[in-house]
Amino acid sequence: MLTREEVFGKVAEIISNHFELDKEKVTPELSIKDDLNADSISIMEFILELEDEFGTEISDDEAERIETVGAAVDYILEHQG
Repeated sequence: MLTREEVFGKVAEIISNHFELDKEKVTPELSIKDDLNADSISIMEFILELEDEFGTEISDDEAERIETVGAAVDYILEHQG
């Protein structure tokens, strides 16, 4: 089982690479859609990267509810094997 810090670090790295943002600027409150100006395709690619990284499946409905980095971390923590 990963800790919150480990999950956050991996999510921050994915966001940093995917959205070309300094990893230090990624916070739990960061809004994926608003702060990163992500369109629906970018968001889906991000969700797919989360699925690959953490070996979990995220339904479209659940993906729509993941609006912040913190929400993504919470989802991963709740659904890790």
